[in-house]
Amino acid sequence: MTASPVISATGLFTPPESISNEELVESFNAYVALHNARNAEAIAAGEVEPLTESSTGFIEKASGIKSRHVMAKAPVLDPEIMAPRWDERGDDELSIMAEIGVKAAKQALERAGRKPEDVDAVLCAASNMQRAYPAMAIEIQDALGIEGFAFDMNVACSSATFGIQTAADYIRAGNAKSVLVVSPEITSGHLNWRDRDSHFIFGDVATAVLVEAKDIAPEGHWDILGTKLKTVFSNNIRNNAGFLNRAHPETRDAPDKLFVQEGRKVFKEVVPMVSAMILEEADRLGVDPKSLRRLWLHQANAGMNRLIAHKVLGHEASEDESPTVLDTYANTSSAGSIIAFHKHSEDLGAGDTALICSFGAGYSVGSVFIRKT
Repeated sequence: MTASPVISATGLFTPPESISNEELVESFNAYVALHNARNAEAIAAGEVEPLTESSTGFIEKASGIKSRHVMAKAPVLDPEIMAPRWDERGDDELSIMAEIGVKAAKQALERAGRKPEDVDAVLCAASNMQRAYPAMAIEIQDALGIEGFAFDMNVACSSATFGIQTAADYIRAGNAKSVLVVSPEITSGHLNWRDRDSHFIFGDVATAVLVEAKDIAPEGHWDILGTKLKTVFSNNIRNNAGFLNRAHPETRDAPDKLFVQEGRKVFKEVVPMVSAMILEEADRLGVDPKSLRRLWLHQANAGMNRLIAHKVLGHEASEDESPTVLDTYANTSSAGSIIAFHKHSEDLGAGDTALICSFGAGYSVGSVFIRKT
């Protein structure tokens, strides 16, 4: 008999430091002034393009973001650094990415009334891994004291929803009864804070989702009605960082070794792809999309979410129907839709049907239809 997968609980770790748009713009414009002053002669000779200042109005219009949490605020705002900085940890110390993942995971376990020995597997599903090996998931597993198995998976912004389907499949196949999907996202490390078009996009956070078999789940869990994944190759969101960069050291620190995107192309191509996939999956599951009580969408761009929600629901979605955390968390990659679910789900009642959906680089799209018990 096939076991039915459910979401038993979620966990969230939010870094204590936050950067407002005003602080970010002040820092960025100071960098612009320094760059233009240091390159004044080359700029006058037409050899170097002058940099353009940013503004809070530009940021909010382009994205809907007002602030973002980060692991290291001071160095990010320092015009001479503009990147995260912290002391390197020894191999015998818990890595920073595992540390925040463990914090989110412990909260999820506590909310579900679970002990580490109750969990069979850990998936670390995130857009960037701190290292190639040993797997971040195995380090998190060890720190929590969990037996069983663990592995990393990266599908960029869709990693968490891909992780939920993977966990659900283990439950259905009988290979596990309880699986933690942990998404520690330190996206400040892959963001080019000196690029006007993207310096405001990302923030740091960690989330955890506990996926379990229904027969052991706590009261008030969410039945997973169905999941759907889709990938289509695109270079419009790309990061070329990797261990083979050392083979061409002359470009090892080039801008393409950080986050790069063609924002307008992404908007134009991803919105219809995501909307169509949601509607197709709803039809397959026999769910009327207009009856969906809430949409927890990927938190990347307020305009994209408005359009997707409108296509799915058939009307302009209210904040209650499609809540946002983008304004205070910014884009946290795979964690965004999970933060929205974590913070805006407890008010729903038994029988309410809803959707978690993430989308991004790859392109990748993951949808999870759920119903409150």
